[in-house]
Amino acid sequence: MTKRAFAIAAHPDDIEFQMGGTLILLGKAGYELHYMNIANGSCGSETLGKNEIVAIRRNEAMKAAESIGAQCHESMTDDFGIFYEPDLLGRLAAVMREVAPEILLVQSPEDYMEDHQNASRLAVAAAFVRGIPNFETDPPTDPVDQPVTVYHAQPHGNRGPLGKTIRPGVFVDITSVIEEKTAMLAMHESQKTWLDVSQGMDSYLANMKQQAAEVGVLSGRYALAEGWRRRNPLGFCDADADPLLGALGDCAFAGHAMEM
Repeated sequence: MTKRAFAIAAHPDDIEFQMGGTLILLGKAGYELHYMNIANGSCGSETLGKNEIVAIRRNEAMKAAESIGAQCHESMTDDFGIFYEPDLLGRLAAVMREVAPEILLVQSPEDYMEDHQNASRLAVAAAFVRGIPNFETDPPTDPVDQPVTVYHAQPHGNRGPLGKTIRPGVFVDITSVIEEKTAMLAMHESQKTWLDVSQGMDSYLANMKQQAAEVGVLSGRYALAEGWRRRNPLGFCDADADPLLGALGDCAFAGHAMEM
């Protein structure tokens, strides 16, 4: 059976920023990679119109996914249009059943931005209903019984919306792939200036590396790391399922107690 990993985030460049290193390592471990931004990046410019920036950001995302051999799935809504509602959940659940991942990488349920939090909630719900026959997807898609283990990435800045530091349960050493992750993020050229202007990120790529270094310090073991929390397995997989650790071997370890 083909092993698949599916990364789902809110906006083009979120996957690269928060999950890219782990996704690259999973690809090297033989996983088929899937990549999806729920929103299309429509608000990511001060100077360009909506249609123009959406086209640019779609192209950037496609290039980034292609660079690591991932299949890029189309976005479903505009920025700030990510809400936990039946229509969007039904569309996302159809893609989830189509991909049927063993590993699902999603954003933190606590983050500074509502789109990030809602993307996390929608992705988790889409995974939960993957095998429920009476849940109607759009388009209609047969349910699947593939167990899936859900991992939540670190929030931006490694802190929740009220400033509390979020400590991961699993640490992944991304030191060996930091240049690939940096190159992947750098493909989102439209965002370098925008994030500086809108959110005070003085250096887009340096900010990503700084956050990876902070997680490395939290690990007590790695120079650069991505952190994950494994979601409660009820409804998703066996209680002891941990395919991320199994796939990455010496590149990952479980530190603090899993969030259960």
